[in-house]
Amino acid sequence: MPTSTNIGQPAASGALFEVAEPFGKNVSGSAVAQRSAAIIEALSAAGGWGNGNAFQIDFSIPIFYADRNTPRMQVVGAEEYCFGGPDCDQVPARMPVPPNAYIEGSSDLTCDPSGNTEGQGDCHLLVVERDEHKLYEIYQGSKRDDAIAAVGFFVWDLNKSYPETLRGDQCTSADAAGFPIAALLPTADEVASGAVNHPLRFILPNSHMREGVYVRPATHAGGPQNSDPNAPPYGVWFRLRADFDESKYSKSEKVILKALKTYGMLLSDGGEIPLTFADDRTNTAKWSSLGIKADSFNHIGVDQFDVVELGPDIPLTYECVRNP
Repeated sequence: MPTSTNIGQPAASGALFEVAEPFGKNVSGSAVAQRSAAIIEALSAAGGWGNGNAFQIDFSIPIFYADRNTPRMQVVGAEEYCFGGPDCDQVPARMPVPPNAYIEGSSDLTCDPSGNTEGQGDCHLLVVERDEHKLYEIYQGSKRDDAIAAVGFFVWDLNKSYPETLRGDQCTSADAAGFPIAALLPTADEVASGAVNHPLRFILPNSHMREGVYVRPATHAGGPQNSDPNAPPYGVWFRLRADFDESKYSKSEKVILKALKTYGMLLSDGGEIPLTFADDRTNTAKWSSLGIKADSFNHIGVDQFDVVELGPDIPLTYECVRNP
């Protein structure tokens, strides 16, 4: 077990949350939604995945692991904290931050949330505290003096069985759909172990997502802009078709394909690169040694997926009502 002076290590495989969650289901046996073909067709007509319609991987978000001995840092609200809403947890607060932690897109705890620096903008910081059974997630964070100033700060209880409205209906999280990001990111160590036992996170351009609504298990949406009633809404659950031909893929790539067939993937945010895998600098295994590259799955089209677990549209109001 690593000491708190090193980047901690996760379990080799298994879901991050320790109890069943609405966003963690095995959907391998779920029926194909009645509107599945229409949603897939609409997404294809809008340009598919975006980014040249490549099912590409972004490896930029790290997950750090901590314990009771890990140093704590104060988290304070940046200007426009939580955009004035109740969605976020109260600040100032304290969270574990391993000494060698860094923020998404950066090599340290500083980050440019303006988006003017290449690779920066969302500036996520994700820390799993194993002894507390807590997940800390920051949106648009950057070190300021001896604290981290954040636009959003969110704490998840890994032992809690969340209701279908998660932290609250119409409430965001460090991801626009209201999900815990770390729970949906496959890690190199998971793949090396031979199993990814949770759904994956995927994102689409805002112009490809249905405006004004979301579906469960999401509790929120960002800025979707597509007026087509069949465009995929935030929270939509895609599952790779069981008959998808895996024969040309490597052993490690097949671990990801199995996860997509078993647990699927959840539409979580807006952007141009559809898949997000955890930065491997916090893992023993490395994506390069596993043979998984940014373009490993580029040629998998949207037509290779079905929509499952599709609930009714929920009108987007941005009026967050937090759960106790």
